[in-house]
Amino acid sequence: MKIGELSRRTGVSQRALRYYEQQGMLAPHRRESGYREYGEDAVGAVRRIRTLLAAGLPTRTIAEVLPCIVEVSDEDVASTCPDDLAVYLADERTRISDAITELQTARDLLDRILESRSAAADAHP
Repeated sequence: MKIGELSRRTGVSQRALRYYEQQGMLAPHRRESGYREYGEDAVGAVRRIRTLLAAGLPTRTIAEVLPCIVEVSDEDVASTCPDDLAVYLADERTRISDAITELQTARDLLDRILESRSAAADAHP
């Protein structure tokens, strides 16, 4: 498929797809005309790239990790990463979990502040 089709199917701009290629995260086949041609597997790769970027991984790490993450099915992946990358990914998972905990704590505090403000407003009409 051409870059426009991949963009349409993934919701990712053509510019971002070119950037992913520059960073070594995508490797389309080039036709004699110079046009990029992506295989069907590029759709899943772009989904994984977006997820890993959202998790805060740098593009150089994503480029290293992507080849060792294989799709088992449409909804499941498996890792064939070497131990050092697996340890790094485990550390990143811990970092994300810690960030989630902090955000939940902040949300709970804001909920209490908003509830107390609402209760105070009800008490003093």
